Amino acid sequence: MYIYELSAIIIYFLILLAIGYLSYRRNMSVDDFIIGNRSMNYWLTALSAHASDMSSWLFLAYPAAIFTKGLLGAWTAIGLIVCMYLNWQWIAPKIRVATEQYNSLTFSSFFESRLGDTSGLIRFFSALILIVFYTIYISAALIGMGDLLTSLFNIQYGIAILIGIVIVVPYVFFGGYKTLAWIDLFQGFFLLAVIIFIPLYLLNGVGGFYGISKSFEAHHLARSLIPDFSSSTIVSIISMTLGWGLGYFGQPHIVTKFMGIKNVSEINKSKWIGMSWMTLSLAAATLVGAVGVAFFFGSLANPEEVFIKMVQASFHPFVIGFVLCAVMAATINAMSSQVLVLTSSLAEDFYKRMFRPHASSKELLLITRLGVILVGTVAFFIALRKTSTIYTLVNYAWSGIGSSFGPLVILSLYSNRVNKYGAWAGILGGGITAGIWPFFNTTIFPMIPGFVASLLLNIFVSHTTRQKVTEMV
Repeated sequence: MYIYELSAIIIYFLILLAIGYLSYRRNMSVDDFIIGNRSMNYWLTALSAHASDMSSWLFLAYPAAIFTKGLLGAWTAIGLIVCMYLNWQWIAPKIRVATEQYNSLTFSSFFESRLGDTSGLIRFFSALILIVFYTIYISAALIGMGDLLTSLFNIQYGIAILIGIVIVVPYVFFGGYKTLAWIDLFQGFFLLAVIIFIPLYLLNGVGGFYGISKSFEAHHLARSLIPDFSSSTIVSIISMTLGWGLGYFGQPHIVTKFMGIKNVSEINKSKWIGMSWMTLSLAAATLVGAVGVAFFFGSLANPEEVFIKMVQASFHPFVIGFVLCAVMAATINAMSSQVLVLTSSLAEDFYKRMFRPHASSKELLLITRLGVILVGTVAFFIALRKTSTIYTLVNYAWSGIGSSFGPLVILSLYSNRVNKYGAWAGILGGGITAGIWPFFNTTIFPMIPGFVASLLLNIFVSHTTRQKVTEMV
């Protein structure tokens, strides 16, 4: 019954396997595994940074926001586009140069070297934040994978997410940074083609943009970006825009892509390629949600399945299998990058810094790979419980990581007044604020208070301990 879908998926993953094999480098060092030995071209850097960003969120969670809120939900995309552009413009060139100067492979090693922290606390706090929030982030991607495979093959949810782990872990385990970059390049083009094609193909069937507008009106959804000027609407717009957009400045799985480009002079080319990809994909994802409202007459048991259900209702099973591989592609891109960053931190920041300072490159590579298995296992058990939606889990993890590191990245690159004490306070303060915020307020996204708390703590604590740092010098 499912032979067509399964055949398409097998063919797709054979293609990925071939790409992975062709890009795989034997005898790789830990530098190769973690950051590709800073040898990426501008195409690889652009598509790797963006394709590893979106995950199943692009196909499942974001269209659901449009499906339930109308065009008001598109402020999320606007915030992401604006802040990612600023990330390319302000952060990418400087972080590439600075991390090479300090010979840093991870965020925390850069902060430690830049701020002269010999205590190991920056590495410890950074790794702690990454372990907590990235594990949640990875589990959200697994939930998306589980929902997809359950819909496709009618299998048990637990088995579906186990398959997701089995797919992702091996090629992160063996490939590393460069292999993932080549796979991201291929999958970036593939998922872009799919997410543009599907809503355009179905558009006439729902009456075009006029049909969508009438469906929005019938189901009381916002037909404009600013449906009214009430305080609740303004708060919602600010929350969606900044609550997502600010996170870009502190996401290691995205910023580390900037660190891997070979020539700093080519970052501008990467920027325009990446931003074009991002704008097209988010515009298409917005249209997916809008078409879905008309397609399902505004009623769907799980709005996060709007893309999956539309595809299943409209195409031959073999085509369905190929098209839904795009959702898998987005999920795998994000999961693999996040697992790589987290396990790199475990090896560099925990194992090497605290237990084996003189560990060889080969030993660190082994620890990193063992970390891949550990992280995948923990994420599996979190995903198995499925306590929340993909949108909520991703926003929670995104906020925690972005709040902890975003302000420190900016201050480390643009200010000489931040010190290690401010960094300690900012990392912990931002992460804790974002982590507990949803328990007190669900109107404003946790990124906003978390980012502000981290920024203020970085500045205030650095200022009040300035004399202490001077005396130590």
